Amino acid sequence: LVGRRTATGGRWEGLFLEVDASGCWRVLSKTRGKLQPGETVTIEGESPKDALVLTMLVKHNDGAWAARPSSDADWRVLLESVGRVPLPPYIRGGEMTPADRETYQTMFADEPGAVAAPTAGLHFTPELLARLAAAKISAQSLTLHVGLGTFRPVTAATLADHPMHREWCRLSAEAAAGLNAVRDAGGRIVAVGTTSVRVLESAADAQGRLHAWQDTTNLFIRPPYKFRAADALVTNFHLPKSTLLMLVYAFGGPDLMRRAYAEAIEQRYRFYSYGDAMLIV
Repeated sequence: LVGRRTATGGRWEGLFLEVDASGCWRVLSKTRGKLQPGETVTIEGESPKDALVLTMLVKHNDGAWAARPSSDADWRVLLESVGRVPLPPYIRGGEMTPADRETYQTMFADEPGAVAAPTAGLHFTPELLARLAAAKISAQSLTLHVGLGTFRPVTAATLADHPMHREWCRLSAEAAAGLNAVRDAGGRIVAVGTTSVRVLESAADAQGRLHAWQDTTNLFIRPPYKFRAADALVTNFHLPKSTLLMLVYAFGGPDLMRRAYAEAIEQRYRFYSYGDAMLIV
């Protein structure tokens, strides 16, 4: 979200996170100077009549603001009208192009709720899935709404002290049964992305059997975690000190992952969201 502070005319940037139970938006706010409760921000749409005014109510301990929109229209409709694709700052300084509405969205996207794309899925296309199906490699879908905490670095003195964020996710009974059948037939479960791993490991019992599951998860996967449901992993190259990198180190082992990242740097692989991927088997 990009707009202007009504009081000063200064530029304001925001990241929409979710709608709370009262209908207020939870947003991260960035602007020069200190934003005060009660201030308003005007976000311009494609035309003047599409402009949206946010009244900033209160700033919470996690840094997010509660803001009341001037329209009571559905938040999805409003975001389509005034919102922009929230590109990470290392991609063109965060400035989107019209093409990003398509390219920064996986083919699996279905339910609104994530604050960023699960980027391992960006490598997949309908044509690739058709080729996998022709090779008798089946696919199952699951849902996880990527949260902001995914990208926050670990700053605690010890990993045990890191407050792991919660993300909403769901594994259907049909998908769980399909994945269990693959294992029963001697096959392997290949997770596409760290988000998929978190869902699978949250939905698996101690024996590695998957069950229908819908809830939030704050599972923090790090060495020496023992994986129960995921046998292989497709994943991008991740930011230093991130929980995603720790998950990958737990999956592939620290020594192998250090060598893989060193090789990727030497060969000038692309890192992060629009970057290359690796397959850990």
